[in-house]
Amino acid sequence: MGRKKLALRKIESSTSRQVTYAKRKEGIIKKANELSVLCDTDVALIMFSPSGRLTAFASNGSYNDV
Repeated sequence: MGRKKLALRKIESSTSRQVTYAKRKEGIIKKANELSVLCDTDVALIMFSPSGRLTAFASNGSYNDV
C-alpha cells in the first residue's frame, strides 16, 4: 500500500506556512547535496522563505560561480 495522494495547495495560515517551510528546507538542501555527490555535478539552490529571507546552497561551496 502506498501513501494517499494529497492535493497541493497554498497553506493559508502564515504561521503554519512558515513552520512547514522550516521543516522542509533542510530536507531539500540534503537532497541537493546527495544529488551533487551521487552524480558528481554542481548544484545550486536558491530559496526565499515566506518572510523573504534568502537561503542559498552551492555544492562546490562557492556562490560566485552561480
